[in-house]
Amino acid sequence: MSVASSVPIPYASYLRVYEPLTAFPEPERTHWARYARRPRTPGAQEELRRSLADLLATPPVPVPVHESGDAFVAHVDGVVVICPWRTRLRAWLALQDLSEQFPEPVLDAMLPPVVRVQVASDYERWLSANPDARPWIRTAVWQVPLRWFALFGDEDRHYEPGEAGSAEGAGRAPVLRYRTTMAQARRRLARALRALRESIDEGPMTEGLVEVGRWLEEFHPRALVELDFGGLVHAVTEEWLAEDRSAAQMAEGIAALRAGDGEAAGDTYGRLAERWRAVRDLRFAN
Repeated sequence: MSVASSVPIPYASYLRVYEPLTAFPEPERTHWARYARRPRTPGAQEELRRSLADLLATPPVPVPVHESGDAFVAHVDGVVVICPWRTRLRAWLALQDLSEQFPEPVLDAMLPPVVRVQVASDYERWLSANPDARPWIRTAVWQVPLRWFALFGDEDRHYEPGEAGSAEGAGRAPVLRYRTTMAQARRRLARALRALRESIDEGPMTEGLVEVGRWLEEFHPRALVELDFGGLVHAVTEEWLAEDRSAAQMAEGIAALRAGDGEAAGDTYGRLAERWRAVRDLRFAN
């Protein structure tokens, strides 16, 4: 594997939920209906560039002052579905995760304590007024959490090879994503949980699936669920991406559990875990 990226994006993957316009209350529904009719809407790269620009300020601005009015837009059987960015909320949640991953001296070097205290105070005040808020997008750095693959089948996979740049312009990065309906994602998750609980003791995978399931229950039953490899496509080779069938491997392991073949299930899951362990280890590569 090799890191081959010339774009300023993190090596992150994303789990997104797109909801139909009817899922949004007014006046937000009207806003998104107008937004979806724009000839062009910004993509993930643009959102990341805006966030990185805020971090370059002095002092850094880790959380936007105002919530984003942008979203990702998709179409399912002719129906417009919306995935709001909610960049401000996600920045607050990301900072909470950051405090659990790094010791205080490292955090102080990244963000001055006075900035972190102000951010925490702002979040507590905002949350008291918005207790039911939840993000439409989840992010994982240097990996795709294996539990996310339980929501998808190999038939949901979409891969586009990258294109080299030319004198006229930059090339295009490869794309690897999965998309399925909310109903199908929930069914697959329920089957996976049942197979795990009937075969092995409660553990990280079971707990992770329960947590993802609770999150999915917050959304409209006719929503679209998407797993996007995002910036991870720059951390591995195109051969690795083209060959990747992680959702199929996860389904194979779950099917083996349901059939009572714990040995086959363990072997399949072990190969999948090792494949993604190699990707996570790139985080510490020189």
